[in-house]
Amino acid sequence: MSSSTRVPAAGSAAPGSWTPVGKNGAPARLAGAPRQRRVPYLLVGILLVLGCAAAGVVVALRLGHRVPVLELARPVSVGQALTAQDVREVDVSAGTGLAVIPARSLTQVVGRPVAYSLPAGTLLTRQVLGAAQVPPAGQAVAAVGLKAGQVPSGLQPGNHVTVVVEPDSNAVTGKSSAPPSLSWDAVVTDVRDDTTDQTTVVSMQMAVEDARQLAAVPAGQVDLVETSGGGQ
Repeated sequence: MSSSTRVPAAGSAAPGSWTPVGKNGAPARLAGAPRQRRVPYLLVGILLVLGCAAAGVVVALRLGHRVPVLELARPVSVGQALTAQDVREVDVSAGTGLAVIPARSLTQVVGRPVAYSLPAGTLLTRQVLGAAQVPPAGQAVAAVGLKAGQVPSGLQPGNHVTVVVEPDSNAVTGKSSAPPSLSWDAVVTDVRDDTTDQTTVVSMQMAVEDARQLAAVPAGQVDLVETSGGGQ
């Protein structure tokens, strides 16, 4: 006797009906049924991880070529002693070729005077720090010896002042050697105490013509008034 496998007619499947089988008893795939495709999620995950790692390496390499340095956060005047508020940290390319001051040297910069009047955003180098250098075009440095009461207490390099010429006491006799009511704006570049004659020698940067007139004023007729700045 021959054996056969019963296959129900299409559309007649019902509870208790037989399931089509193929060779070795495995369920047979019906004609026209879609074949399932599995997306290689593991491969996609690996590619994403590798992509992120590569991006991290690129960022790290770029950051590795930049170094934190110091720059001026606001304008400063020649002779002004720097404070922590005058500077800020920025990142620049390591290949700038400038002898910039690294951010870790902040404590060595605070308290140092600047040798020039500089705008905000200037990168700090060793060359811009120190004693006042040759004044810029149109400016000159004049020095005056002042007694107590003629110079504000605590005057420091970088302070803005107004130089006022006192009328000569001999003006009533027509022997005044300097016109009254003269005044000029200046920036202090150096302050030194001379203990031998109890005077304070103040050096100031000012316009060339103003410096020439100040040099012609006799000693004892000059007073300094400290101002908030901006007169220059």
